[in-house]
Amino acid sequence: MFENEIKEYELVRQEYQQKITDRMGRQQWMEYNEILFSAHSCAIEGNSFTVDDTRILREQGMAMIPVGRSLLECTEMADHFRAFDFMVSHLDNPFDEILLKEVNRFVTEHTLSYRAPGAIAGEYTTEDMAAGDTVFGDHEMLIERVPDLMLSTQKALDEGLHPMIVAAKWHGYYEYLHPFRDGNGRTGRLLSNFILLRANHPLLIIRIEDRAAYISALKQIRSEGTDEHLIAFFFKTAIARMKDELAQKKKNSIPTLFF
Repeated sequence: MFENEIKEYELVRQEYQQKITDRMGRQQWMEYNEILFSAHSCAIEGNSFTVDDTRILREQGMAMIPVGRSLLECTEMADHFRAFDFMVSHLDNPFDEILLKEVNRFVTEHTLSYRAPGAIAGEYTTEDMAAGDTVFGDHEMLIERVPDLMLSTQKALDEGLHPMIVAAKWHGYYEYLHPFRDGNGRTGRLLSNFILLRANHPLLIIRIEDRAAYISALKQIRSEGTDEHLIAFFFKTAIARMKDELAQKKKNSIPTLFF
């Protein structure tokens, strides 16, 4: 299953690596990805920052709050930057609960007290959870499954399962467990990209425009008992992003006549 998606993805990834990643240089490519990924990942959770707002905040810090954006949104974005930087600088870490909790701690460190007074950043929830129109299961029973999820994911990587499939499967089941009081979505998308980056694959960036399709794919895990829709969504999203940037590169390489 997914042989066709893997074949197309790998063909596009090879061209993307040669024409964009390698020629841009890793540092600039990662800075570009951090801004794009942070803007869209936080927007999925309701943050109103645009990509340009995110770039300004990343370059100038909290001293330059974009017009019309709240301090809470700025703080949330700054926390996401720290979580991203931690993830990128610790790609050699084991894929385990320690990593999971540390990423969530960075994601929610300065906003959790506002959203969930008494909760501790990086620690599992102590009460049952709900999000949108979804009521999650018994939090204690779900949290008990987290260690097995981390171990089975590492085993799948060791056995050579395609990283995109592993990232999607992990993400779907992790969001099903929803173990933290806040930041589950941002944490999940960060660690899905941890899996991809460690395998030297481009980041998966789920744009705010694709939020409805993304949420639908996650819900189908519950309603249909399968993660096939999410895996297909991950491949489609990754391929579309790489093709779009390759097209931009080609278009912007053609000189424009001014006279």
